[in-house]
Order: sequence, then structure tokens, then C-alpha cells
Amino acid sequence: MDLKLEVVIVPVSDVDRAKAFYTEKLGCRLDADFPIEDDYRIVQVTPPGSECSIIFGTGLTPTAPGTYLGPHLIVTDIVAAQAELTERGVAVSGPFRDVTGAFHRAGDAKRVPGPNPERLSYGSFASFEDPDGNQWFLQEVSQRAPGR
Repeated sequence: MDLKLEVVIVPVSDVDRAKAFYTEKLGCRLDADFPIEDDYRIVQVTPPGSECSIIFGTGLTPTAPGTYLGPHLIVTDIVAAQAELTERGVAVSGPFRDVTGAFHRAGDAKRVPGPNPERLSYGSFASFEDPDGNQWFLQEVSQRAPGR
């Protein structure tokens, strides 16, 4: 049985502001914008190269805007991705790595500035927030682990 992650729902307070951020700043493709009722609107965007989409809107989730922490967008070059997003007006923190060289921890604890010195796949990160404070991570993956 295949189980594929297809959609992630992100809580936002202003749908049009979120739509502009995700399409204009992040470069996501706008897949759908369905204003179904006054209190029910579905907007779906897909990051470039991704098979998983992001949905936000009104009436979709009881989760408070700004509380979604940790989804990862995978990039092949963390430095280039940070530069491109910064040029588009996104405030990006990083690149950084965990002091242990493993996966990053929540918050800013034990972060070492700069990408992984050997640029090992899965070892370099950067982060940014959407206009509501939902925190996203960039993770550099230049060579996939076996089976991925």
C-alpha cells in the first residue's frame, strides 16, 4: 500500500495576504481558489517541484494562525534558496546546522551558523515565517538517502 502525503493545511488569518505570500514570495503555483460560502473558502497552492500541496482558507481548521511549526521545503542548495527567497522579500534565518550534525531542534537552541561544512545532504537548514507566524524550514538535500 502506498501512502502519499498530498496536502498540508496551514492556518491563516487573512486568506488574500497568505495567497499573495505563498504565490508571489514563495513562487507557489495557484491550483485553486474556491470561495464557497462567506465563512468557507479553500485556496490550494503547490510549491515548485512538490507533489504535496498547501491548503489554507476560512472554515478549514480550528487551529490558530501562527501555530503551525516545522513543515520542511526541500532544496538542493540552501545558500541559493536563501538568496532567492530574500530577493523576493522573505526574511530567512540561516543557513544553520545543529551542533550535533543531526536534525535541527525546535527553536534556536544549539544552532551553529552556516551550512554543514561538508554540505552533507540533510545537514543544512534555514527557516522563515509566513505573515501569520507559521514557521517553515528549508532543508538542503542534494543526494537522497537510499530508498527515498
